Amino acid sequence: MTDGRAVTSWTPAPGAAPVWRATLAQAAMELRLTARRGENLLVTLVIPVALLVFFASVNVLPTTTARPIEFLLPGILALAVISTSLVNLGIATAYERAYGVLKRLGGSPLPRGGLVAAKILAVVAIELVQLALLVAIAALGFGWTLGPGASLTVVLAALGSGTLAFAGLGLLMAGTLRAEATLAGANGLYLLLLLVGGVVVPVDQLPALLGDIARLLPAAALADALRIGLGMSTGNAVGPLALVLAWGIATSLLAIKLFRWE
Repeated sequence: MTDGRAVTSWTPAPGAAPVWRATLAQAAMELRLTARRGENLLVTLVIPVALLVFFASVNVLPTTTARPIEFLLPGILALAVISTSLVNLGIATAYERAYGVLKRLGGSPLPRGGLVAAKILAVVAIELVQLALLVAIAALGFGWTLGPGASLTVVLAALGSGTLAFAGLGLLMAGTLRAEATLAGANGLYLLLLLVGGVVVPVDQLPALLGDIARLLPAAALADALRIGLGMSTGNAVGPLALVLAWGIATSLLAIKLFRWE
């Protein structure tokens, strides 16, 4: 018997599924649950696509690129990471904690490390769908192509470090705040980063003080790294990547230290 708090390792019983198979099964369940929640589909798929299509069509943004899509696509990809890693993961985990689901899962044969891995796998799977959908719309609908000097390594590093940063932040909120507070906080941060995170409005166009603050946030750094990686802007990606990674390490360590399972 277990109280759901002392499970740190698991030796499968004879005939039991190995940890990796149980983890994949839990990841598949996480994806099914996400697909059943209309609000999750709205924030992860509908809103990023709508923003990309709208702002790429009306040409009203004060961007410095030749075409709006060249500035927008990397920013919307950053927003997609935020929507999945922070909003979707954070809110869902917060309500699982509030309803006692995490406590029950903590006492299941699947170890807690496997549960966390399953959630991460689900986040990555959703982000891959977002990436494919947004790039396809940009390419087929607006003639977007990779720019000179594009680097797949930089893009993958940006997406990985961005996922770490915002998933860490989402789990930190989910594990320390009430579910209602996480819901409000995650949606508030989503809106804030949409406006001042270099997603649809260049940070250089913000008021001086606000722009200085925005440059320290992981959203703007993630968008900058993606623009460099996709060849939409020139520059060294090391600085933005280092900032996003620093946020990722900080938020993840805090989440590990402070997360409460019940």
